[in-house]
Amino acid sequence: MPVQRTIFGHAIPWSGRRIPRRLLSLIVLVAILVIVTPIALLWPSVPPLEHVKESFPIRLPDHIPRPNLKVPTLRLPFGRSAHQPPRPQTNSTSGEVRWHNDWKWLHPFSWSITLDENRALLPPLRRRPWVYTFYDAPDKKDAERAAAEHELLLIWRRAWWAQGFRPVVLGRGEVMNNPLYQRLQVQGLHTGLEEELMRWLAWEHMGAGILVNWLTLPMGSYDAPLLSYLRQGDYRELTRYEGLRNGLFCGSKAAVTAVLKMAFNNPELNKTADFIDAVPKDAFKIDAAHESVTMYDAATLKERYKAVSDMIEASQADGLRALGRLITSHLHMTFQNAFSTGIAVLSPTERRLTAMVQPALDIASYLAECSDSPIPSSCPPNRPQCRPCVSANPLPILISSVYRNDSTLYTIGTVPHPYTLAALAARGTKLDAAYIRRKTERDRWISAATKELLGTGVGAEPRLLAFKEAVAGEWGSAHSLWLTPEKETPTDLDWHFGFAVPKSITNKGYSNSPIPGSKPNKPRLQLDEPEKPATPAELEHEQSLLGEASRAVHSKVRQQQFVRDMVEAWNLGDTEAWRFARAFMARSRVERVLWEEEEKGFAGGAASPSHHKSGSWSRWLDGLRS
Repeated sequence: MPVQRTIFGHAIPWSGRRIPRRLLSLIVLVAILVIVTPIALLWPSVPPLEHVKESFPIRLPDHIPRPNLKVPTLRLPFGRSAHQPPRPQTNSTSGEVRWHNDWKWLHPFSWSITLDENRALLPPLRRRPWVYTFYDAPDKKDAERAAAEHELLLIWRRAWWAQGFRPVVLGRGEVMNNPLYQRLQVQGLHTGLEEELMRWLAWEHMGAGILVNWLTLPMGSYDAPLLSYLRQGDYRELTRYEGLRNGLFCGSKAAVTAVLKMAFNNPELNKTADFIDAVPKDAFKIDAAHESVTMYDAATLKERYKAVSDMIEASQADGLRALGRLITSHLHMTFQNAFSTGIAVLSPTERRLTAMVQPALDIASYLAECSDSPIPSSCPPNRPQCRPCVSANPLPILISSVYRNDSTLYTIGTVPHPYTLAALAARGTKLDAAYIRRKTERDRWISAATKELLGTGVGAEPRLLAFKEAVAGEWGSAHSLWLTPEKETPTDLDWHFGFAVPKSITNKGYSNSPIPGSKPNKPRLQLDEPEKPATPAELEHEQSLLGEASRAVHSKVRQQQFVRDMVEAWNLGDTEAWRFARAFMARSRVERVLWEEEEKGFAGGAASPSHHKSGSWSRWLDGLRS
């Protein structure tokens, strides 16, 4: 029996049966009439398109382009949503090394932010305040003297760069771009005062910042109060420092412009000795604290370094070279005094004196010796009570299995790729999944390096945060250097330390400039735990294993990549530490190279030839003129 369907209690007549054809045809006809009739009635009232265009005062476009809409990534309810990785930043690669700068850099694993396993997350580059010096280039110049002056300018730039500044050498070009230059030309001033005013005009053209004499150098630790203040870049008052005379100024552009106008409005300008005497005494705020900055002017050389002053009077070129060696030795000595406890070479592996840490040991040995100096027992002008470098008592070198947070201890760490560490520990055994899982510990390097700092029973996440602070933090980066054994030792370490690091040690194990009467001695190596040193045969075998491991880490062979990826997956903490240290060192070099490209065309540029025969270097300033 068919089902009888109802609606509101009333039976539907055709329930359970097909709709009659006549009724269906009637419904379709009514629908067509409802749609077509209004269109037919309104059609004559619609004017043509040409009449519509003429009725409007503006021209209607013939074609409306398709809008370029950016469709956002949708989160599908039944699928996996995916974030887009951050766009690559400019200057964020060096070879196969990639990084991303972000304020969220203190995150255990970079890939959680970058969404890229091979891109390290680094802190944003610190802003480097501008520090200016003025150097006027004459038309003619002795080639040897020009080369000596170039070396002095290079020493000046390198020292300020290592302290976190951006040194720039200004010249006559910046002076001529200043509107006040024409007013200077009609003054008829004596040579010394005219050079001083040109120096200030060049500074005023560039704007706020720091103006120093190119004989003024930072001679103190990175965290010294004055250097820390200058790195902030906020100079609200025009300040000069007592005892340095015209060696160091800092201030805003408005303050520099105001004091320049005071000097030009002085009716007795030509009778003054220098720029400071040409302006009122209250034009500057005078600060007596400048223990971390010193100046090697003519008066200082005659008073404290008479041997160098006599050499300059006898031969300009030879004397300036001797002055360069003196300044370099003082910068090196300042570094040694700041890290009086010694230099720690971090090696948290079982056998610490291995080929893997040999480059770090070499750098530590170079830093522990004494630099060549024309006056070996001398101290910097601002540190008369320093501890001179004595070859009989060299700076200690500590082979440490743990990282120590000590302000008087400089750390040189070697961060290996986990594959490299496993290959050296295996001693030739084939690396496969069974060996890695059964014979090796997870994150062995980072766990051992931070054992004293964080103790045991702590996972990789907090250890990575402490490690990244030690590598890239403002305090940590000034107290440590981090290398990777898979790459060659950096060749630009002079810019990292701020002075020319001695590149070799004599066969006797001491420098050529010990204090007279002292007996030379070899650098002192100290082990925090007794260990039998490796034999030459063992070191040679380790060197070959290290070379094979380095090639495997960078290999494009599929089988090698599979093993490397397996080791990385087993050691996520060590892999993150290796990528972070490698990227930080690469970024530091890219930053410096880009800056040198910008400055190479100006006076003092590092890309300029050391022997410039066309005479592009100026006369000696401030009392050292011929």
